[in-house]
Amino acid sequence: ACVCEKNKRVTECRTDSSGRCICQAVGSGATVDCSTLTSKCLLMKAEVMGSKSGRREKPKDAFEDTDGLYDPECENTGAFKAKQCNGTTCWCVNTAGVRRTDKHDADLKCNQLVRTMWIIIEMKHAERNAPLNAESLKKFFTDTITSRYQLDGRYIANVLYENPLITIDLKQNASQKSAGDVDIADVAYYFEKDVKGQSIFHNSAGINVSIDNEPVKLEKTVVYYVDEIAPEFSMKSLTPGVIAVIVVVLVAIVAAIVVLVLTRRRKGKYVKAEV
Repeated sequence: ACVCEKNKRVTECRTDSSGRCICQAVGSGATVDCSTLTSKCLLMKAEVMGSKSGRREKPKDAFEDTDGLYDPECENTGAFKAKQCNGTTCWCVNTAGVRRTDKHDADLKCNQLVRTMWIIIEMKHAERNAPLNAESLKKFFTDTITSRYQLDGRYIANVLYENPLITIDLKQNASQKSAGDVDIADVAYYFEKDVKGQSIFHNSAGINVSIDNEPVKLEKTVVYYVDEIAPEFSMKSLTPGVIAVIVVVLVAIVAAIVVLVLTRRRKGKYVKAEV
């Protein structure tokens, strides 16, 4: 037996002939190589199964956060299947497993798994008397992502600090990613769980953000996804707030046109001309 340091959602761990720790993922039974990150699809499936069976250890005050969580269909490689369903409702996802179309019935066709080439992780730190040092902050997150999540530094496009916002850009298109590279979608999933104190790593509570030896508390983390092909959402999928803004803008434009026409009629002069 061995311990899978990079994924605690596994069972039946053993050491293979090359000395690597090999386990079975909870929920799917897929083989997991513990020397690298586990795919996000297998991790989500394990989380769903864990919450159903009650096998996961939870603090006594914990409550279930199901936002964005579903029981995914995974390929043998651990990648998401392009089409995901929940009963009779289906939708298409990107390589990060995020819905990129409206929800339809089971006849929906998802011709390809669209790659997420850019992931934006936006965080906000607690109120402070003085801003953080931007260079120290950039070094901390760059070092953490490359060492803890094994992501090649060339895929970290930017670490930007705009007090109190911290933005990390991860970019990795299909032509850049080689067989041995971890995927930015998996990195973002591990990172988000770490920041929220729900670490996937064995015997880890998450990451402690410390800039220049000073602890920094993060209050909010949001992840945005940019795909190689634009998503296919209709007006029906827009939130009521967005629709209200669009309607207000359209009404304002129509009102401006009406005022312009009435004004020109009042000021206009008619000239008789022979036909």
